[in-house]
Amino acid sequence: MLAYPVSTTRKEKLEMIHTIKERLLDAHGDAILAIGAYGSIALKTDGPFSDIELHVTTKDANQLKSLEFIYDKFKIELSTKDHRTFIEQAKEVDDSWAIKAGVFIHILSIHDPTHLFEQVKDLPFEALDANRRDIMQEFMVWEPYETIAKIRNNYSNGNLNYLDIGARDLLWQSAKLIGLANKTFYTTRARTFKESVELESIPSGYKKLLDFITEGQLQDKEKFYSLCEDLWTGLNEWYNNMGLDYRLKELPI
Repeated sequence: MLAYPVSTTRKEKLEMIHTIKERLLDAHGDAILAIGAYGSIALKTDGPFSDIELHVTTKDANQLKSLEFIYDKFKIELSTKDHRTFIEQAKEVDDSWAIKAGVFIHILSIHDPTHLFEQVKDLPFEALDANRRDIMQEFMVWEPYETIAKIRNNYSNGNLNYLDIGARDLLWQSAKLIGLANKTFYTTRARTFKESVELESIPSGYKKLLDFITEGQLQDKEKFYSLCEDLWTGLNEWYNNMGLDYRLKELPI
């Protein structure tokens, strides 16, 4: 086994974050409005192999380069944005809202003299109600509809090995929709499936297909395919119950 990635303690990570903060402030001074950690470090769920993820927000007239690199024992990501861009992205609602919103809501302040991160944490919810339903309708066309079509094509062609790929894609797409429907973001990408099944509104067939894959029962291809179809049916019934219709009655051109 390779010696890297290297195990580090939370204390070591926080010490490295302090070093990065001091170097950034020495180099750029007042151009930097705020520095904060997000992800597992902000949530205090970091493990020995977790990376360091930092927001670096600058004044609007200043722009630093975002960086992602390996240094010493650490994997480090500096997500640098000017103030205007940072605010805009915090307000952004798209099909990945449930996956991304948490990085603006849970932030461990490292340097934030204007309390920017406290002001930002409610922004991901501002435009959610206005855009959520339209996004769910559009995303159903872009992803799940196309995914089930691919599953059917490969099943009918006898390429049953694709079922595993297609089913995982369909589950991930469904999890994103579940987060939007429940107006709930997931704490981390790794916990998305676990947290999604605990939400109030989920489509029928979702948990059964997830359990089937999680338990490794992949040899029964007929049942595998049947569970994919069950989830697809469940997604459409779920949409009907929410009053969402993604199929057009007339050509839009």
